[in-house]
Amino acid sequence: MNKFKVRLREIREEGGLFQAQVADALGIARATYSNWEQGRREPGIDGIVALVNFFNVSAGYLIGTEN
Repeated sequence: MNKFKVRLREIREEGGLFQAQVADALGIARATYSNWEQGRREPGIDGIVALVNFFNVSAGYLIGTEN
């Protein structure tokens, strides 16, 4: 299972946010963010850094290499 997409959705929902809100905050299209959550695409390093900073989690947690 792709832990990235699962954790991305979990942390967004825990924050009470909609996909569009996160996408707007990151300056990306909602469809781009949705594709990340659905596992159809994965962000590049810049996207990972933006997500880590936005959600205040470690990259390891986000990609599933640490708890």
